[in-house]
Amino acid sequence: MSQRIRIKLKSYDHNLVDKSAEKIVKAVKSTGAVVSGPIPLPTHKKVFTVNRSTFVNKKSREQFELSTFKRLMDVYNSSSKTIDSLMKLELPSGVEVEIKV
Repeated sequence: MSQRIRIKLKSYDHNLVDKSAEKIVKAVKSTGAVVSGPIPLPTHKKVFTVNRSTFVNKKSREQFELSTFKRLMDVYNSSSKTIDSLMKLELPSGVEVEIKV
């Protein structure tokens, strides 16, 4: 096949993203393909500001932050074995995987 496969990982937990990337790299390298990455993409942080009380104390607020961690990998010189190993791979729940061929 010898085409490029781009894999994007996204999660709220950086440990899950790193472990998933490690599993993918091991699976792909065992089939003989070449992996570039995982490349860390910028972390997206979303901040929520909420009033502490419902009626009084308008100035008393609380802030919460939700961080999204992303990794990018490219697989070169892939074969049908590589694609099969990627499809059979079990990744933890909470990790969003996007594969483009």
